[in-house]
Amino acid sequence: MQDQTPALAPAAFPAPARNPREVLLFGLTPPRADTTPERITEIAERTLARVDALPIDALVIYDITDETDRNPQPRPFPFVEMLDPATYLCDGLTGWDKPAVVYRYVGKYDPDELRGWLQSAPDNVMTVFVGSSSSDAPARTTLSQAVQIHHETRPGLPLGGVTIPERHIGRGDEHERLLRKQRGGSQFFISQIVYDIGAAKNLASDYRYAAHDSHIDAAPLVFSLSLCGSAKTLSFLEWLGVEVPQWVRNEILHTEDPLDWSRQQALGAARELADFCRYLGIPFGFNVESVSSRRVEIEAAVALTHEIAELLERD
Repeated sequence: MQDQTPALAPAAFPAPARNPREVLLFGLTPPRADTTPERITEIAERTLARVDALPIDALVIYDITDETDRNPQPRPFPFVEMLDPATYLCDGLTGWDKPAVVYRYVGKYDPDELRGWLQSAPDNVMTVFVGSSSSDAPARTTLSQAVQIHHETRPGLPLGGVTIPERHIGRGDEHERLLRKQRGGSQFFISQIVYDIGAAKNLASDYRYAAHDSHIDAAPLVFSLSLCGSAKTLSFLEWLGVEVPQWVRNEILHTEDPLDWSRQQALGAARELADFCRYLGIPFGFNVESVSSRRVEIEAAVALTHEIAELLERD
């Protein structure tokens, strides 16, 4: 325990939760944009049946965009346009009445489009604003403009931000980014997929003490965990910029069952990060990503979600 440093005042995930200091989310992507209405209904019904049984505090729905401007290397999987996540939530997942985190890749939307969505979003919605993937990417709305629109239009709708723990390794200032975003209105942070536990712990530690020194309550850090069941999935993660430690990469490439090994590794990461965040005295959580269409990977993500729930103090 930390005896010398005063504990931070309680900070809560901005939604009803079993324990607002230890939250569990489940992330997914909408169906393809060219999916027929009948097929969308079928997918949504199957998804609802799956997520309704999960012990989660919120559902995360991603906003997918092509990121080839960020990485000139060939994309391992071709880019496919997906349905707008807000549309999928309201028109497809109509039976979901618990909290939902809708990602908004703000560069895709005109200011009026973003403003209109904020005005009409259901009360159970939170949002995470994502800026351009590179400084060269064209943006119809910048991240700073989107935050201002949020303040002017609907400041009561909980706003979250993205954090990249691996970025902290090279630059050493990711915790400062979090503080700036927090001062700008972000109430929670969801990370890019975490495979480098050391980077995540470094960020959590630096953020905790910087927040304390700035007399700011730490906002919840939600660490995203994703399974990797094949060499091609691994190459896609790396193309996206996810830093995969060499020892993890070796096991995924050489173990007999990479999906099961990946699940065990993610569970171990959750356990280590949970213990460390409790030690630091900061609110935290996990977001289990389920973005594959393969049934075996979806089932593995569901199993991981239940296993992580057992690690958390839920009441």
